[in-house]
Amino acid sequence: MKELLQSIFTPVLDEPWQAPSRPGLVAWLIFYAGFLVYAFQAHGQMLFIDTANLVVHEGGHNLFGWFGPTLGLWGGTLLQWLVPFLLAAYFFTHRQTSGFVFCLFFFFENWLYTATYMADARAQVLPLVTTGDPEFAEHDFYRIFSNLGVLEYDTKIAAVVRSLGWCGMIGIVIWFALQPTGKATQSREDAALEARFVDYLQQHRDSQGR
Repeated sequence: MKELLQSIFTPVLDEPWQAPSRPGLVAWLIFYAGFLVYAFQAHGQMLFIDTANLVVHEGGHNLFGWFGPTLGLWGGTLLQWLVPFLLAAYFFTHRQTSGFVFCLFFFFENWLYTATYMADARAQVLPLVTTGDPEFAEHDFYRIFSNLGVLEYDTKIAAVVRSLGWCGMIGIVIWFALQPTGKATQSREDAALEARFVDYLQQHRDSQGR
């Protein structure tokens, strides 16, 4: 098993990250800093990006609902977290720095959205949205926390999730800020292709010289 994992991940980890240009890095950092300030000033309220998160969330209920009521209940949050995480994994395997950071940043931003929903489990002040009959709309985390026997801790759990989300967003931005800038580092495949092309030109030149 260890050898299998090494065979999968070692070639990926050996590849260098594609370095962003300095202007691009600065522009992205300004964007992330602005978003962090905006999110902080919202004081736990919904953000504009959460409209998109809500669409994915509701789609998760429909998708995972095929596998039973329990997964259907958890499916909204699962898909909401899985989409940006899997996109981040894709950019990670391709060593695309900007795409990886963007997706992972909003993966952690989803934790803020989830925390807001969790904290509302007992109060149920937030309007409920459903793709089905509105009369049967229910609060996900009221049921989840009730089933787990932790409903009375809804705000405490939400605070932990929110803190982890903030740590994740700030951490990935700091990592991004520390990345080298300049011309993107050439991948092994590109280097090999360039070497073959140079060899072809050299052989072609030698054949003409004869």
